Amino acid sequence: TAERAGGVLLPPRRHCGLPGRRMATERLSWWERPERPLAPLSERQRDSVLELRAASPGLPLPPELPIEDLNSLVQPSLTVTLTATLPESTENILLKGFSSFGMENERIETAQQFFSWFDQLHTQMDQDEETKYRLARAAYAGFEEQCDAILNDVNCALQHLKSLQEQYLFVSTKTGTLHEACEQLLKEQSELVDLAENIHQKLSYFIELENINTKLNSPTLSVSSESFISMLNKLDDCIAYVSSHPNFRDCAVYLAKCNQCLSKAVHLMKAYAVNTLQNLTNQLMKRDPLLAPNSDNAFTLFYLKFRAAAPKVRFRFSLNCIIFLPPPPPLSRYRQLLSEIHHCYLNQREHLLGPSITSTVTELTNRNNRDHCALVRSGCAFMVHVCQDEHQLFDEFFTKPTPKLDELLEKLCLSLYDVLRPLIIHVIHLETLSELCGILKNEMLEDHVQNNVKQLGAFAAGVKQMLEDVQERLVYRTHIYIQTDILGYKPAPGDLAYPAKLEMMEQIAQSLKEEEKKSHAEASSTAAKQEDPDSYTLGPCSPRAHNSVSPADLHGMWYPTVRRTLVCLSKLYRCIDGTVFQGLSQEALSACIQSLLAAADSIAKSKTQIDGQLFLIKHLLILREQIAPFHTEFTIKEISLDLKKTRDAAFKILNPMTVPHFFRLSSNNAIIQFLLEGTPEIREHYINSKKDVDRHLKLACEQFIQQQTQQLVEPLQEFLSKVSALTAVASQRGPKYNLSQQPWAQPAKINDLVSSTYKRIKTKLPPTLQSLSLYLSNKDTEFILFKPVRNNIQQAFQKLHAVLKEEFSSEDLQIIACPSMEQVNLLLSVTK
Repeated sequence: TAERAGGVLLPPRRHCGLPGRRMATERLSWWERPERPLAPLSERQRDSVLELRAASPGLPLPPELPIEDLNSLVQPSLTVTLTATLPESTENILLKGFSSFGMENERIETAQQFFSWFDQLHTQMDQDEETKYRLARAAYAGFEEQCDAILNDVNCALQHLKSLQEQYLFVSTKTGTLHEACEQLLKEQSELVDLAENIHQKLSYFIELENINTKLNSPTLSVSSESFISMLNKLDDCIAYVSSHPNFRDCAVYLAKCNQCLSKAVHLMKAYAVNTLQNLTNQLMKRDPLLAPNSDNAFTLFYLKFRAAAPKVRFRFSLNCIIFLPPPPPLSRYRQLLSEIHHCYLNQREHLLGPSITSTVTELTNRNNRDHCALVRSGCAFMVHVCQDEHQLFDEFFTKPTPKLDELLEKLCLSLYDVLRPLIIHVIHLETLSELCGILKNEMLEDHVQNNVKQLGAFAAGVKQMLEDVQERLVYRTHIYIQTDILGYKPAPGDLAYPAKLEMMEQIAQSLKEEEKKSHAEASSTAAKQEDPDSYTLGPCSPRAHNSVSPADLHGMWYPTVRRTLVCLSKLYRCIDGTVFQGLSQEALSACIQSLLAAADSIAKSKTQIDGQLFLIKHLLILREQIAPFHTEFTIKEISLDLKKTRDAAFKILNPMTVPHFFRLSSNNAIIQFLLEGTPEIREHYINSKKDVDRHLKLACEQFIQQQTQQLVEPLQEFLSKVSALTAVASQRGPKYNLSQQPWAQPAKINDLVSSTYKRIKTKLPPTLQSLSLYLSNKDTEFILFKPVRNNIQQAFQKLHAVLKEEFSSEDLQIIACPSMEQVNLLLSVTK
């Protein structure tokens, strides 16, 4: 049962098993078979196809689809009718297709007719398709014939090329053989030429050696000529060449000849240099005897003569330029020659300058016998010029330095040191020694030597040695000065005349100030009268402000040991090493403090205790203020041995009970225990002079505060002490007490106590404040020192008020009539 669609009979689904159809279907399945597909699709492509199929399940066929593509519509997989999808002109298109096959008049009505038509159509399509392949096969056959012809031509060409290659190889081999033969001949020719040149070059050294020997034996040879230097260079080359080729025939003979020629040349150079230097020295030594050996003209002549001869002797031998190279045999000989010439030159200079320098130093010593500083300065300046001139003269003769020159200059500087050292070790004044240190350290080493280290190296060594001697002498004399002039100072009566000398100085300063104020007022009055003659009354003039300076702050009013200590430290600070300065400063400050303590005790005994205390406080303040600018630590370390363990171990071993333990072979052996336990300990102690000054200052201030507090409110403090003792007894379960019933605590007696204390403060506090102003003359310092005293007085009255309020009635308080805290504060502020 066939289905009809639009006039076309379609086969049923079960009749699609024809061979051609099956083959086409099978071929189509090859495109997506699991193994080796013809057109494999990726997962993404398959998903895209499925999405397209789901999006357009029933879209109509495009009208422009050709008729050939309509044949593919007849597929078993189509489940929809063509009438629903084909356009209206499909029948016309199909009729045209049938007309092309000559079947426009036939009509397919049965399945048999359709299958017949389908077979005919399939056969016709196969034939049409085979036609293209047959035509292509025929074309390919023609191409094959053409390729065979071309291949034959190529084979013929290859045969000809092979023949040409064989002929080219034959010709090339013959040509290469000829070229190699020519190159070999040229090589042999160049080798022979090089051999001849090499032989000539090697023979040139031996030929030149004979010429050099002839020149050295010539009586007309001059060492000062330019040809001599070139001859030496050639001789050096000959010796170096013969020495580097010991395998040559008769090498030892020629090397001996070279050394012989070198010995002659060296002897000639040495004789020339030595004779020239000796002649110069002899000429200068035989000068006019009337010329002083140490005069400026003599030294000028010494250098001018040698400078004039320097171009003749300056190493025309070209030794200095090679003296520092690796020493082959000739160079070692030249080095020895240069050393001998250096030795000769320096000996002649020493022979010439030694007596002159000695006489000059002696003359300077006689001229400045009492002024050691001028002697050191002039002597060092003279040696500076000598060292500089000698270096410059040496550079005129030689191009390279030698340490022997510095040795000579150190020897010459030693003559100055030998003269100055006996004078230095007998100097006793610290001012002279410190000035000598400044001259040697600042003027000589820092100003001269550092600016010209090369020429003044030898002079620096002598100055450093001299500086060490001066510093050593300075330290020794400082130690003696501290012991005698500071610690052992015996004060004169005027040194301890405190506060009389301060009062006298204050009166003088006050009188000077009044005179200045009076003269200023008179000058102002005169100026005012000149401006207004009719005016007889003057307005008040503001006096000029004056800075009040305490007499104790004047340098001349310091206690002598303080002044000496500070002057001594200021001189030592820039002269000696920091470590040595720390030790001496500690010793000086300790001695100064001891002298101040002794002076304060003497003043306290002769005058009043407050004078001694303020004297000590003031000078300790001066001492602390003046040592602050020294940028150093006033700390020294002292090492001591602690023999306490040794002593205990010795007592233990001497105990009769330990005698049996002497020979025990165990840890209880008494001797071993003594060695282990009896080792002395090393202890280190650090002493700080600044802290020592602060400690004594603090102690002096505390003593002053305590003494002044006791002097002003001593009765009141005794009363409060009794009350505290009575309260303490009662607090320890003792009998109850009534303070008003105590005989020493009657209101009348307390009234007398308070009145006397108030009167004592009122009468004794102003002199105390006046003494503070006289000694310190610094409001800040006075306030700081007096503030604890005022606080102690206020605290005493506060305690008294608390006791009276607690123990006495209002009637008793009226009898006692204790001043209020406002009155006490007013009293202290008024008196202040």
